[in-house]
Amino acid sequence: MFSFFTGNFLQDIVTNFRTSRLKPTNKRLHNCNLLNTILSIQSLSKRYGKIQAVNDLSFEVLQGQVFGLLGPNGSGKTTTLSIILDLVKSNKGSFSWFDSPPSKESRKRIGSVIESPNFFPYLTAYRNLQVVADIRDQDYDDIERVLKLTGLYERRNSKFKTYSFGMKQRLAIASALLGNPEVLILDEPTNGLDPQGIAQVRELIIKVAGLGMTIILASHLLDEVQKICTHVSVLNKGKKLFSGEVSKVLAISDSFELSSTDPDMLQKAISTHPLFQSFSETGLLLQVYFKGEVQPNEINSFLYQQGVVLTHLTERKRSLEQHFLELLEEKI
Repeated sequence: MFSFFTGNFLQDIVTNFRTSRLKPTNKRLHNCNLLNTILSIQSLSKRYGKIQAVNDLSFEVLQGQVFGLLGPNGSGKTTTLSIILDLVKSNKGSFSWFDSPPSKESRKRIGSVIESPNFFPYLTAYRNLQVVADIRDQDYDDIERVLKLTGLYERRNSKFKTYSFGMKQRLAIASALLGNPEVLILDEPTNGLDPQGIAQVRELIIKVAGLGMTIILASHLLDEVQKICTHVSVLNKGKKLFSGEVSKVLAISDSFELSSTDPDMLQKAISTHPLFQSFSETGLLLQVYFKGEVQPNEINSFLYQQGVVLTHLTERKRSLEQHFLELLEEKI
């Protein structure tokens, strides 16, 4: 009687999104000098007939991370989550939880929301959670806590059929949080929600992460991953294209806007920089691209040594969207 949610991925990859405004704080993360490995995946593969759903996938999730699996429809996100939850068997490869082979005991330390909310429609939220607790052989002491955490306590005595879709999603998360697991796994948690529902679920995930729980989140929404996750692994057609910290991806400079009182001299000087790649002119500004990471003070110093005094220097950061699309283009 686990309550899950999933669904068809109805939206294309978002092309416009804002800078991350919230970053989850993490007590466990701050208190650990050496983070424990929560999940380790090694060379995992899964084939359905002619379709290679997961292709030699490897990555690790450490304690306290909010780890995002990002990719378009058919990239292998849901299959990967199903494998690590023992809902689907892989063709090859292995994975471990908490530095040990997967077992019933390790599964008890994990809460998950993978499929559509599936509760008894004529029972109240509180009673549905009692049913879930009975199946898991848990007592009822934690029900009040998870209802308050998910913002459903005031509607605890309302029947499930009266809930909005967003409330149903939050009740699914509440059921996954029963017993205070160490890990929470979510598959497309905001899929199909209206803007208000998306905001509520997003704030809930950030709140749970702030309590120190490790979260593994699958999504095709770049905006969602950028706002919620600390780490990301980009998947396409079952293969990993990139894995790393979201903050490091966002720290990569895409280009610099430069201007000087002598534009011709500026163009000649910047073209001699060891990492110079190309430039384009936009009005009085010179948009300069480099082959590697360059700091603004390095550019300013380099040009000054060439006799160029800048009147304008602006760093343009690469977004997660840009990096993601670049990775897809490279692998197509």
